Amino acid sequence: MDLFFCSLSSGSSGNCYFLGTSEGGVLVDAGISAKATRNFLKDLEIPTGKISGILVTHGHHDHTKGLQVLTKRHHIPVFTSEKVWKSILKSPMQQEISIDCFRYIIPFEPFTLNGLTIEAFTISHDTPETLGYYIRCGSRNITIVTDLGYICDTAASYIKKADFLVIESNYDENMLLNGKYPSYLKKRVNGKKGHLCNNITARFLADNMNPRLSHVCLAHLSKNNNTPELALQAIHEAFQQKGINLNGEPNVVVLQRHCLSEKISINSF
Repeated sequence: MDLFFCSLSSGSSGNCYFLGTSEGGVLVDAGISAKATRNFLKDLEIPTGKISGILVTHGHHDHTKGLQVLTKRHHIPVFTSEKVWKSILKSPMQQEISIDCFRYIIPFEPFTLNGLTIEAFTISHDTPETLGYYIRCGSRNITIVTDLGYICDTAASYIKKADFLVIESNYDENMLLNGKYPSYLKKRVNGKKGHLCNNITARFLADNMNPRLSHVCLAHLSKNNNTPELALQAIHEAFQQKGINLNGEPNVVVLQRHCLSEKISINSF
């Protein structure tokens, strides 16, 4: 199976990721407009009708913006937990969403979709519930974790199992602390229910390197408190201290906002 990953958008302005083949696949989150989602999928030569489902991580608007149109017009099933689903319904911006498209999933109970075995797991963020996703296809293990304030034991176990990883690297500590955010927002971002900073992500990966890990995709970079260069620098420095050679594997990619990433091939067998 010629499986590949592609980011349609990543960051506080909107998050949406594709995982599948040229014949179709799934989206993780729908935080950009349905029109933008359709256009990016068209660039990938994947019709919207070939999307088998949307895996939603949590109810924040930068992860759910496109759900109204994608469910009402395109009838794409949405897979998420009951707590996340209820938090989405409470949003005034999601009043027209098609509830017929929702499919409840239970965290830590695997299910299959489009040839993928999918398992949601809970992580720490400032919502009623936030999910990461662990996805298996053939011999490949894919973990997607964005929007987590710290790496709890649960998240750590799924990150360590990944040989293809999408993980948050949201902010640079110096930029956040010396930036223009008000103190309450700095505290929120820097707290255990906020986001991961570059150094925490980098050090964790360097300290827990899975020898099978082939790709690291750094996701959800802050527009105001980070740069791709700083995120990559943190990774390079942490890996260098551990003697990890970045000229070979893993390949490290920064996912951009409102920009289609390269198609990253995932050999599933």
